[in-house]
Amino acid sequence: MTENDIIQFVSGFPGVVTQTIEENSDTPEVAWGDTFFFYDPEGTLEAHPRQPFATIVIKDYPDWDTVSDLNRPGVFRLNIAIGRAAMERLVGDDPDVDYTAEDRVVPHPKYATQGWIAIVSPGEQARPLLTEAHARAVARHRPRKAS
Repeated sequence: MTENDIIQFVSGFPGVVTQTIEENSDTPEVAWGDTFFFYDPEGTLEAHPRQPFATIVIKDYPDWDTVSDLNRPGVFRLNIAIGRAAMERLVGDDPDVDYTAEDRVVPHPKYATQGWIAIVSPGEQARPLLTEAHARAVARHRPRKAS
């Protein structure tokens, strides 16, 4: 799957707000080009920021997250909040994780304890995982009133 395939697929879910960080935005430069998927059916994201349920990261974050070696040509990482139980079911407890392996579900290098997984340059296996993460976001959603 390409980044655009993922963006199109996830953006088609009900209530999803997709944000790709534009260059020269107020967001830190390191996030420019990354994409965030939020469940926000009320459209209150601006007034009441939420955590994304999935992200696409297109490059390494120096001094923070470089283990996936995302600065390779054509490589990106899909991160998905799948929940701890699903994460453990999917990745087990392999202590020798290769975070650079492509199209392989691994624990997120920074947020695994919060139930996040990561897939470098994912294939079709990402679709059901994204569907599951969206359903989880829907189930956990608490409406917020617009300001």
